[in-house]
Amino acid sequence: MSSEINRKLNMGMIPLHAPEIQGNEWNYIKECLDTNWVSSVGPFVDRFEKEVANYIGAKHAVAVVNGTAALHTALLVAGVQPDDEVLVPTLTFIASGNAIRYVGAWPVFIDSEPLHWQMDPQKVIDFLDKKCGWTNRELRNNETGRRVTAVMPVHILGHPVDMYPIYEAAKKYDLIVIEDAAEAIGARYKDQMVGTLGDIGCFSFNGNKIITTGGGGMIVTDNEKWAERAHHLTTQAKSDPFEYIHDEVGFNYRLTNILAAMGCAQMELLESYINIKRGIAGKYDQALADVPGITLLKQAPWAESNFWLYTVLVDAASFGMDSRNLMRALAVKHIQTRPLWQPLHMSPVYENMPASQHSVSEEIFKTALSLPCSAGLDVKQQSKVIDALLQTAK
Repeated sequence: MSSEINRKLNMGMIPLHAPEIQGNEWNYIKECLDTNWVSSVGPFVDRFEKEVANYIGAKHAVAVVNGTAALHTALLVAGVQPDDEVLVPTLTFIASGNAIRYVGAWPVFIDSEPLHWQMDPQKVIDFLDKKCGWTNRELRNNETGRRVTAVMPVHILGHPVDMYPIYEAAKKYDLIVIEDAAEAIGARYKDQMVGTLGDIGCFSFNGNKIITTGGGGMIVTDNEKWAERAHHLTTQAKSDPFEYIHDEVGFNYRLTNILAAMGCAQMELLESYINIKRGIAGKYDQALADVPGITLLKQAPWAESNFWLYTVLVDAASFGMDSRNLMRALAVKHIQTRPLWQPLHMSPVYENMPASQHSVSEEIFKTALSLPCSAGLDVKQQSKVIDALLQTAK
């Protein structure tokens, strides 16, 4: 199927979510080339960090090579240790779970809530209250005996998690909150930007995100010491300005000046892209609201999504085909769609993890399909997608 989709992309397929390059990207990158500031040191790196920090309202930001590196580094600076446990939603891209394993810790998978498909706050609370206990002033999982040290909510599809109850539960048990906001820059929860709702936050600027640096990420926090250590770790933990002396195992995670230059240009257009994507989502909502077998993702009253990926649930019995067959039918019509991620507890990588009930996330995975929603999607293209869906419906 993937080879067929790739072939169709070269024949004018409407893409799921393509990058939009229409601002100062050429000018800023040319400035890097003209001045020879092309690597991980340069004025655009500092500028990009400041612009992201100012935009979301954080005191500090550290630019890195991708969102996964941001998560890995955030876990390290937050003090998560080998054999600790970190609560994370099971319905997320696998990088969220993998970053936890990078530090030697273990993910505890939490199911989604059914209305907005985000990490279920009540299930976080139930796990902490009913399945954990204090041992020598440390919170431990009663089943595994491991120490629980952090919660990592993930704002999937650009819609915020219901953060207040999760944050309150985490602080009750002295846990760190690490926000995976990879998909959600510009989204708000109760008028506060995501990424600033926990102790440390992470963003991604991959090619399929709402703004992109091709590959890139950002760590944000109000904790100055954490920001300093994040910068230190992501530059190979070099501890002397001149001598090549390294005081711990570090990483080559620093973002390059060229990619940061692209990020600065993209930041100038972020709000306009969000507004465009809100319009795209509104048109889909209006056109698909009464289609039998299609369930729309509703925005919570306390949320302002950035509408990164417009996603629906497809009930096979009512619609006439399941989500995967719909994906194939739309691909024939030169329309690219995709399913959501396999829940992490179902992944072969994590099959030996302790089992829990994750029925909501499993149903979402089975029925979800994301539709084209690039900021560059024009009216004619979106109408083609809508017409194709309506024609395919039973």
